Amino acid sequence: MDSQQFTTEPSSNDTVERDFTVGDVPGLRSPASSVDRAPLMFDVIIAGCGPTGTMLAAELRLHDVRVLVLEKETEPVSFVRIVGLHIRSLELMAMRGLLDRMLQHGRQRPASGFFAAIPKPAPKGLDSAYAYLLGIPQPVIVRLLEEHAIELGAQVRRGCAVAGFEQDDEGVTVQLAAGEQLRSRYLVGCDGGRSTVRKLLGVGFPGEPSRTETLMGEMEVGVPQEEIAAKVTEIRETHQRFWLRPFGEGVYSVVVPAAGVSDRTEPPTLEDFRQQLRAIAGTDFGVHTPRWLSRFGDAARLAERYRVGRVLLAGDAAHIHPPTGGQGLNLGVQDAFNLGWKLAAQIRGWAPETLLDTYQAERHPVAEDVLDNTRAQMELHSTEPGPQAVRRLLTELMDFDEVNRYLIEKITAIGIRYDFGEGPDLLGRRLHDIDVKQGHLYGLLHRGRGLLLDRTERLTADGWSDRVDYLADPTAVLDVPCVLLRPDGHVAWIGDDQQDLDDHLSRWFGKPAN
Repeated sequence: MDSQQFTTEPSSNDTVERDFTVGDVPGLRSPASSVDRAPLMFDVIIAGCGPTGTMLAAELRLHDVRVLVLEKETEPVSFVRIVGLHIRSLELMAMRGLLDRMLQHGRQRPASGFFAAIPKPAPKGLDSAYAYLLGIPQPVIVRLLEEHAIELGAQVRRGCAVAGFEQDDEGVTVQLAAGEQLRSRYLVGCDGGRSTVRKLLGVGFPGEPSRTETLMGEMEVGVPQEEIAAKVTEIRETHQRFWLRPFGEGVYSVVVPAAGVSDRTEPPTLEDFRQQLRAIAGTDFGVHTPRWLSRFGDAARLAERYRVGRVLLAGDAAHIHPPTGGQGLNLGVQDAFNLGWKLAAQIRGWAPETLLDTYQAERHPVAEDVLDNTRAQMELHSTEPGPQAVRRLLTELMDFDEVNRYLIEKITAIGIRYDFGEGPDLLGRRLHDIDVKQGHLYGLLHRGRGLLLDRTERLTADGWSDRVDYLADPTAVLDVPCVLLRPDGHVAWIGDDQQDLDDHLSRWFGKPAN
């Protein structure tokens, strides 16, 4: 064939959107005339400048979508909370050329001990080139993602709180708390568990309120490290929600169960920590000079819908759950990765009719599964005899490689398979970073486009070259003839037949340009 082995075509700066009909979708209004509507200023306004919002902004900018990120806080958070990027999130960062930036600020740890903090080693041969946990300060993740989005052309405005909005068949008018009105084609709420966007949208958030509460903070201690380590080892035999971990320079990360559920809008005090430490450990370890103090509960809630017309939800605005397993930030970033290219396709005008609907169809079940596995883990943290017996049994079962592997793949999100219909097991799964003759597969995905990897050198994606790159590589380390990858790295098609490929290109990337 005449196609180059790896071809790309830069996207146009024009922004075209296919027609959108209000129809009978709840929550939409259809003003009688467009005369009263403010002109469109942006394609997408994102409420919330956290990891989800900044990741989404960057993904949209890869496709020349005009993006504004609104953040109600005037300054980024000052406290340094260490979070973990799991395997799948590390893969996403590699796909966009961001991983090296992250690695400079984090510490790699084994991918193990995630499920209910049961200390089992990671199974051998995890299907990823990034089979580790990256511990990194959350403010650093936000800063790096925000810088990335701004480099790509996104605008960020701080001190701007969304106070209201109204959507119609052409866009969304957003009212800011200061009185200013902005207008965009779409609005995405990435504004956290108490999401203003979700509440104004009227989307239900069913689930369970917090039944237990945990205090978390970073502070200095007044006793030797050996004494702390011995006491923590003793207590964690029955209290899994308890630890003091050295953080450097005499500072410890302290997590301790609270006596009851209190007002989470009020931060805990150092005295609260001292009281709870004494109640459980018999000593407060001489804690003093806190860097930051917070509390979290075990509420589990999931939005009934991720989209109403031109308004969508992502991250904690769409789901909250206990932090056990460290899945929350990762889940939100992965939401953004799934939504970004689909929303951009809708705005650019080439999205198939139902493409944007696949965001909820794919991500809602993933969040349901995370809520369930965190509920299960919280039960295993209980000090009651029944849950402790189940914990001991599961600890034995995790000695079987299949069980341990299944739970690790669940927590790290590399076991996800979207339902793309019948086909080989690889269909709908993400493809790991295989070797190709250009180097590594993920290095070809930095632009956020689809990719046809053709080991037969007989196929073509020429009609979709403005959306899909092509790589002919008979030496690619892959045991199927050809794969079509979506921009999020999930396998959308496997085969070697051109007509079948064309049908799937149309399914995911719309009609050919010529």
